[in-house]
Amino acid sequence: NAVHYHHTNQQHVAYAKKEVILTAGAIGSPQLLMLSGIGAEHALGPHAITPVKVLPGVGQNLMDHLEIYLQRSCPRRYSLNKHLNPIGRAAIGARWLLNHTGLGATNHFEVGGFIRSRAGIESPDIQFHFLPAAISYDGGVKTQTPGFQVHVGPMQSPSRGNIKLRSRDPREKPIIRFNYMTHASDWEVFRQAVRLAREIFNQPGLERYAGEELSPGSEHDSNAAIDKFIRANVESAYHPCGTCRMGVDEESVVDQDCRVHGMENLRVVDASVFPQITNGNLNAPTIMLAEKIADHIKGVPLRQEVQPYFMDPKRLTRQRPGEPIRPVKSA
Repeated sequence: NAVHYHHTNQQHVAYAKKEVILTAGAIGSPQLLMLSGIGAEHALGPHAITPVKVLPGVGQNLMDHLEIYLQRSCPRRYSLNKHLNPIGRAAIGARWLLNHTGLGATNHFEVGGFIRSRAGIESPDIQFHFLPAAISYDGGVKTQTPGFQVHVGPMQSPSRGNIKLRSRDPREKPIIRFNYMTHASDWEVFRQAVRLAREIFNQPGLERYAGEELSPGSEHDSNAAIDKFIRANVESAYHPCGTCRMGVDEESVVDQDCRVHGMENLRVVDASVFPQITNGNLNAPTIMLAEKIADHIKGVPLRQEVQPYFMDPKRLTRQRPGEPIRPVKSA
């Protein structure tokens, strides 16, 4: 029940009275387990790490969400682009610091939604979230033309990656291989996501806002053109998970209480334990996981609450109820 760590170029040891709880995330948690001798023999052997517990699933099952954004021009008064200059940003920051109001009081992703890519899917597999600006994900590059955008991407990609050790030095970053877009269905759902986003922008309710398509551009209409745009512009939504997955089979790493199989007083409590990526953002599910396992550790079980939710009774035979007023053609 000890943790070895480095601080100010010195190695220290911290001893736990009860448990060690690892919360280094989907990248760091499997790395630390493997450095501690917990993992697949073939992953530990090349680094002369003696196996303490052989668990082949450590570092496997890496999942993430990908997304692109479609941008449309719009009248200047509707876009945040007019504020995205040094003076405008300073004014936004000052107002927030002074009274916590104004454009700095929101992240502006205030509208979102989920939709099925096709009929026959149990749950929606595409996510939309809208931003009243045409700007790069990191905020560093904005379009010259005022506009807005929708971020869109598949939620249930079958592609899986892995985490491997680069060396036995914990200060060395691990090797991360996501294996993005390795299944044909990844491309099929992404193409449909682009076309459904265009369909939304094409409806009469957005007519006074939506101008020409800035990105990818109306010329990117065929499957090949959309695929080319995806290859050049797809980005991570920063949702890595699954590398210490929960379960009872040989590829699982932790049990239902997040205790590492075959180890005493060691848990992993972060998004790495998700056996399947969530159908949406990871923040709230990860907080939920931490709250639940905290109660397990304290021995305070949560009271089960069954809440009603809606499922389209005809989801197996239709992609959605009704048809759009202005459909967008498919290739």
